[in-house]
Amino acid sequence: MDGLGELDERISGCRACPRLVEWREEVARTKRAAFADWTYWGRPVPGFGPHDASLLIVGLAPAAHGANRTGRMFTGDRSGDVLYRALYDIGLASRPDAESADDGLTLHGVRITSPVHCAPPANKPTPAERDTCRPWLVQELNLLRPTLRAVVVLGGFGWQAALPAFTEAGWAVPRPRPAFAHGTRVDLEGTEEAEPLALFGCFHVSQRNTFTGRLTPEMLRGVLRDAAGAAGLHPFGPAQEDRDPPAS
Repeated sequence: MDGLGELDERISGCRACPRLVEWREEVARTKRAAFADWTYWGRPVPGFGPHDASLLIVGLAPAAHGANRTGRMFTGDRSGDVLYRALYDIGLASRPDAESADDGLTLHGVRITSPVHCAPPANKPTPAERDTCRPWLVQELNLLRPTLRAVVVLGGFGWQAALPAFTEAGWAVPRPRPAFAHGTRVDLEGTEEAEPLALFGCFHVSQRNTFTGRLTPEMLRGVLRDAAGAAGLHPFGPAQEDRDPPAS
């Protein structure tokens, strides 16, 4: 196997955080009534997408009845519905929805990961759990470094978790550390080990944000288009980045 495949397997077997292990496995046993027929994944969820991605999307953590159920990032919940629809609209995903790990969905030049790989109670990892999980993100960044050119971080928690990981993986993060804001762009200087990296902030695709209109589909597509351009991805051609999404 290649390095990312081996890393994904190691992540899937991690039991470093007792509270998260207990919660993810309890959820997998008790299930939600709507998914009573499912065999839940109930383990840490590894990253998803090509191993030579030039654009990385960093979330927060798996949802208890979403990725913790299906075993694939942002798959099986409403947050994933929003994210994958936007990726499809701008030509970076093969289909507009994500139902299960075997639904045939593929991503084009994009990989999705999170700073915490286990579903946390109330969707809130502790700082200690975030820090314990950080080495996995650092290793993933190291393995993606030859091709990675842009990153979209979803939400303030992911932003604060990811910045130290970028430093550990060889990029020069400004000091003081840049604050999170939707639509912000920070260009991280490269080093002998890493090419420059364009870092974008985006409100998280949580139901709280999407249901209230804090994050609209247009806002999400806008950040993803900008990041795709910075990563050298032009699925509709460089001159067509603002075209309307394809009809569903």
